Amino acid sequence: MQIEKLHVPVMLKEVLEFLNPQPGQTIVDATLGTGGHAAQILRRIAPGGRLVGIDRDENSLAICKERLAEFKASTEFVHANFADLDQILASSGIKEIDGIIFDLGISSYQLADAQRGFSFQEEGPLDMRLDKSSYISAYDLVNNLNENEISQLLWNFGQERWHNRIAHLLVQERRNEPIATTKQLANLVIRAIPQRYRRSYYRIHPATRTFQAVRIAVNRELEILESTVKKAVDILRKQARICVISFHSLEDRAIKHTFRALKYDGLINIITAKPLTPSPKEIEVNPSSRSSKFRVAERA
Repeated sequence: MQIEKLHVPVMLKEVLEFLNPQPGQTIVDATLGTGGHAAQILRRIAPGGRLVGIDRDENSLAICKERLAEFKASTEFVHANFADLDQILASSGIKEIDGIIFDLGISSYQLADAQRGFSFQEEGPLDMRLDKSSYISAYDLVNNLNENEISQLLWNFGQERWHNRIAHLLVQERRNEPIATTKQLANLVIRAIPQRYRRSYYRIHPATRTFQAVRIAVNRELEILESTVKKAVDILRKQARICVISFHSLEDRAIKHTFRALKYDGLINIITAKPLTPSPKEIEVNPSSRSSKFRVAERA
């Protein structure tokens, strides 16, 4: 198994510094993934510590269980949506925690699996479900929403400049055949954008914002973020910290506004006035970290 080559934990040094896990503590990794952050946290909370690892992706959990086998006695693996954080901890008899980390978005491990449908780089089914038992997939949204709904989705969740043109062409094309694969959708997006803007407007692949928007909608990522952060703060011990890594402006904005509201209510102190970003050295070693932003708050 070469999981380390597939997914490098982002801003690990900063996470450990600000979360500051100590022996005997109870820490929650709300987005366990393949366990990059969790492995280092577990080493620091031993002996006597406990880590609750939550993830919606059963494949990632299976890998993580193998990767963290040496910490089995100290780790609880939970296949669930972190939106249910309060229920998950209550069912485990946990009333307070000493810290929590959210590493939002999808991992390079998930992107690398073409069958998951997250990447426009390789052909795969138009899926994008983090939890494969979920009812709605990207295929369902792309082929069933009307033109206005698709246009709004692309703007609201992807801030896609050409949302109207993409939605219009998509609805035209699906009359001939369903949009069933990642390459179909990516090629359609490229065709919808005026040719003179395909390189000048986009420093990234032209389909990036569309894929982001559809993925966020499929998994209701922004919808559950604010309420989950509030639940996490409610469960933190005094002076315990919540750490959040985000990968696009919509996530970061949601965290910033939620932190501000919680500070106004006297529930937290904001530790990072502005989000931290990866060092040039980390970006060189792990280019996928370049868009990440890291915010930290502490229970008042």
